[in-house]
Amino acid sequence: MPPSRNLSWKLTQLVRFAWLEAQACAFAVALFAGLALSAVVPLPIPRYDALLVYGVALTLAFWLLRLETGREVLGVLGFHVVGLAFELFKVRAGSWSYPEPAWTTIAGVPLYSGFMYAAVGSYVARAWRLLDLDLVRYRSAATGVLAVLIYANFFTHHWLPDVRFLLAAGMIAVTWGTWVYFTVGGVRYRMPLSLSFVLIGFFLWVAENAFTIFGAFRYPHQLDAWAMVHPAKFGAWALLVTVSFVLVAAWKTRRGRTSARGTAAPRARVRPAAP
Repeated sequence: MPPSRNLSWKLTQLVRFAWLEAQACAFAVALFAGLALSAVVPLPIPRYDALLVYGVALTLAFWLLRLETGREVLGVLGFHVVGLAFELFKVRAGSWSYPEPAWTTIAGVPLYSGFMYAAVGSYVARAWRLLDLDLVRYRSAATGVLAVLIYANFFTHHWLPDVRFLLAAGMIAVTWGTWVYFTVGGVRYRMPLSLSFVLIGFFLWVAENAFTIFGAFRYPHQLDAWAMVHPAKFGAWALLVTVSFVLVAAWKTRRGRTSARGTAAPRARVRPAAP
């Protein structure tokens, strides 16, 4: 293949990959669009309450338009509940706050906040389906245990030593040699699983900066004026996304998948590591 044609093909593949990623991020992008719009459009009810209504309507729309399957919608709702529990603890601990008033709150946490975590779960589930993910040498038990410990550390580090760096090293160790295979334009590619966590974590950190600009929530250093989210949160997101990934991986290995066009697809392929 001539170099010019090879470059053209690579660029085409890159565009295809970007388009698939954009589709996987559809719920998150729509949620952000609603957040940004609510910051400039007068609303008859408190903004956080309007965002809750919008999040519910968005979830129903994705299901009715078959952008997400019924099981994926249930998964999104599950992430909403898990995220809301996380928010209740973190807000009480003073990690961040919600500066605007709302009617639909629990202990100072607006119920809409769970949709930010639901958006992450939606992305992982949709990317798995759209990119036809296949895990090779995946140590499900060890990875699951590390993910649980990582999630627990986000709570316990408020009164016990913070061991996130040890847990990060442990996650790298248990996923060493684990590959994520994905399809773009009929061509199969692969990436180390740990690298995918880092990349997703980075883009979640970028998204978090955008969300705080429009007042989705505020860190203590942002109360008087907006400032960039601390880069350390990039690492925190890279760790937290492992929890989302493990939950979706466990679900995908037990249930059939649905292709982007709604037709039946093979069951998720996860090849365990050799004993």
